[in-house]
Amino acid sequence: MAAIFHKLILLLTLSESFVGIFSIGVGVNYGRIANNLLPPSQVSNLLKSLNINRVKVYDADPTVLQAFAGTDTEIIVGLGNEYLQKMRDPQQAQTWIQQNIQPYLSQTKITCINVGNEVLGGTDSQLASYLLPAMKTMYGALVSLGLNKQVYITTAHSLQILANSFPPSKGAFREDMVQYIKPILDFHAQVDSPFFINAYPYFAYKGDPNNVKLEYVLFEPNEGSVDPNTNLKYDNMLYAQIDAVYSAIKALGHTDVEVKISETGWPSKGDENEAGATVQNAGIYNRNLMQRMQQGQGTPARPSQPIDIYIFALFNENEKNGPTSERNFGLYYPDGSLVYNLGVKSYVLPRIDYSSSYKNVFSIWRLLFLLLGTYSLLKR
Repeated sequence: MAAIFHKLILLLTLSESFVGIFSIGVGVNYGRIANNLLPPSQVSNLLKSLNINRVKVYDADPTVLQAFAGTDTEIIVGLGNEYLQKMRDPQQAQTWIQQNIQPYLSQTKITCINVGNEVLGGTDSQLASYLLPAMKTMYGALVSLGLNKQVYITTAHSLQILANSFPPSKGAFREDMVQYIKPILDFHAQVDSPFFINAYPYFAYKGDPNNVKLEYVLFEPNEGSVDPNTNLKYDNMLYAQIDAVYSAIKALGHTDVEVKISETGWPSKGDENEAGATVQNAGIYNRNLMQRMQQGQGTPARPSQPIDIYIFALFNENEKNGPTSERNFGLYYPDGSLVYNLGVKSYVLPRIDYSSSYKNVFSIWRLLFLLLGTYSLLKR
């Protein structure tokens, strides 16, 4: 009985560690550009087992939305760039929402439609001109359907929209992007939706590994850098990038729009010329990031405002184009096994259902007290 008691104490400790790491509010991007992934129903169970309850997807595939029915997982649905021109039409926008969003809302917790992905900063000025009209029309359709309090509208940008990112206090948008970004910020402020940015310190390191310190981009101990205008010290690049975006937004007259990181991550494999793309670095980046999120950290310029982050990505995706790194950002291999240790792999014990982690911890306590009572009676 004493041995059982000690094992239960160990189990309880591990269970609390599991809950502590995966109840920190970090979301994950669930991309599916691959031909070898687990079916969405199994992915839903995988995420439940990790207590991850915020997921961003890149389309409105009904099999995915159905898989998350009844799970209380918050879903960000993506509207592809190819739809932007058509979605400027109010009737088209309303029809799309009625077909792709409304039927699932009673069971699936869809909280956001991400209209387009990294539209600005590229070479397609025509597509850029479609973005805000599509966002406004989609929002108008939500209002018409009485869903605008339940589902918000935003779009995700790459850091290519910045002309300057250091020092963070001098962050500024590219001059050719201001004509698009200023009215988008006005829209966000009007409807109270966040500004999404895809931020990857990895790309900065890959582009200049001789001058960008690896420790600085991996959240590892380093001397950091000081913003000469604010005297704020930055010990990692991601926080500096976030504050640079806030400075750029403020320069356009807004202090009322929240920045959220819709994508960030690190590849576990790359080509010979892709510096830093290793399993070790990917593990360090995401583990350190999760630990900081667990602490509820804000950036140096906004220390009291916790950062909202979606990690990219859930799986390696074997059909993505580009260099090898593009296919190796996943936390998991397609079969559901971890690419690297996230600090929790050893905590997944057999026959324990972690889908309702807090309830299970309570149940273990209850079982522990029952066994303690039995143990006490046996000793009398």
